[in-house]
Amino acid sequence: MSDPTAYVLLEDGERFDGLACGADRHAVGEVVFTTGMTGYQEAMSDPSFAGQLITFTTAHVGNYGVSAEAMESDRPHARAAIMRAATNRGDAPRAEGGWLDWLREQGIPGITDLDTRALVRHIRDRGAMRGGVFPASLAEDEARALIDAEPSMAGRDLAATVTPAEPIVLASLAEQANGGNGPGHVPLTIAMIDTGVKASIVRNLRERGATVELHPCGTSAEQLLARDADAFFLANGPGDPAALGYVVETLRGLIGKKPVYGICLGHQLLCRAVGLETYKLPFGHRGSNHPVKDLTTGRVEITSQNHGFAVLGPDGERTVPSDEPVRWETDFGAAELTHVNLYDRTVEGLTLREVQGATVQYHPEAGPGPHDSLYLFDRFISEITGS
Repeated sequence: MSDPTAYVLLEDGERFDGLACGADRHAVGEVVFTTGMTGYQEAMSDPSFAGQLITFTTAHVGNYGVSAEAMESDRPHARAAIMRAATNRGDAPRAEGGWLDWLREQGIPGITDLDTRALVRHIRDRGAMRGGVFPASLAEDEARALIDAEPSMAGRDLAATVTPAEPIVLASLAEQANGGNGPGHVPLTIAMIDTGVKASIVRNLRERGATVELHPCGTSAEQLLARDADAFFLANGPGDPAALGYVVETLRGLIGKKPVYGICLGHQLLCRAVGLETYKLPFGHRGSNHPVKDLTTGRVEITSQNHGFAVLGPDGERTVPSDEPVRWETDFGAAELTHVNLYDRTVEGLTLREVQGATVQYHPEAGPGPHDSLYLFDRFISEITGS
């Protein structure tokens, strides 16, 4: 490597040198890693990464350029990209520009030629922590002061920074194309509390005939019930679910009135709404290769995941030791485990048995990623129309 022109500094004092790329600025936040081999632009534009600096474990990042189609929201939300070997190819098939050019245009700093393997091993041993990407010209004591001023992810409400200011109504794709006469159209409306939903989740619901309403996360239960939607939905988003007590209270006013479903942060919030607890994982689950067992079908699915918090199992345990559909007693009746992570035995999904509602921790839309779990959207729609 040439003489370092940038470095990553962690709050525990560990330093990793590399070469500056992307925008000419520094960034601080929680340093995390993702194991996906593709999807770098999707990751950077995923609102769930708000407040975080992404370390990519795959060696080469940028090989197939960037495109508008790959955006999961209207802008990047991750604060920096940390890479082993960044590439700026803009001539790949379907590319509309180069990766590093895009980072510069978006004002996102990057660092390459860094020993990402050593960085990831350190995070796995010590846990995700605050840190930053800094130019080599910035003194380390100044960088440390910037890191110390950054709030911890625990207890932090970041959903309020990514939610829309006003409700947005998106017609089903069939209705948008030809007035609702297309094949597979279902006259169905889903009201979503938007804590940072990915575009691919909304697209999957609209492809299945649903009109999707995106509501600010501060919307009350009374306002949502007045919309007379067929179901309520919660999706992904950033930050600590324990900091979103106002969303939890809204959910408590919705559960039992209409079907309620949750994905990722939405899973955690719905679980808190029925009286369960969440906790911070040491370094989270981020990537597209996480095996999850569906206890309903017995199938093992390879899933896409992006979260730093999880739901406690029955009796307050952090893991579930068996593949049995164990149950919790909640404020709204029994809840039954439906999915378990086969890496670390954490809770990956449950269903409410006495009111209509269900959750999964992972991302069935997986854009990009495995398609093993796309059937869950069909299951959601079938259960909603059946009710």
